[in-house]
Amino acid sequence: MIMFVLIRTITYSALFIGLLLIYLPTRLLSWSGIVRPATIATPQIAGMVLSLLGAALALWCIFTFAFVGRGTPAPFDPPRRLVIRGPYRFVRNPMYIGAGLALAGAALFYGSWQLAGYAGLFFLITHIFVVAYEEPTLRRTFAQDYEVYCQQVRRWWPGFRKSA
Repeated sequence: MIMFVLIRTITYSALFIGLLLIYLPTRLLSWSGIVRPATIATPQIAGMVLSLLGAALALWCIFTFAFVGRGTPAPFDPPRRLVIRGPYRFVRNPMYIGAGLALAGAALFYGSWQLAGYAGLFFLITHIFVVAYEEPTLRRTFAQDYEVYCQQVRRWWPGFRKSA
């Protein structure tokens, strides 16, 4: 069972990462005429660190969905259990935060305002998706457990809310 979930998770994640975090940013850089910097300086190092931290966070979330939630990050094949462990203990949407940080790191690495705009657009669209689709779906699916989770953990900024 877990092997089948893991294969689905890797497949869906590779498609998502491949399209939104690799293919589209690469096309944007190409259309903008931006090439890899000739030298590696402080902005490039900071961009690599930020991208690696974001990618590591996103991957941690993906595998937490598979092993804890028994599902995938894909909206049409979601976790069967509410995932509140791993990075989800600190913030409700760490996978999106990780992906956005990876994009922001790439923008920093390349010194690309276009890629920074793409990262901002990614966060905006993700926020709309979370509020309009994901949260209502989780409320219907996990009912009171999700409500309690929302009261304890913030949507975008890591930290805990005070319990009533």
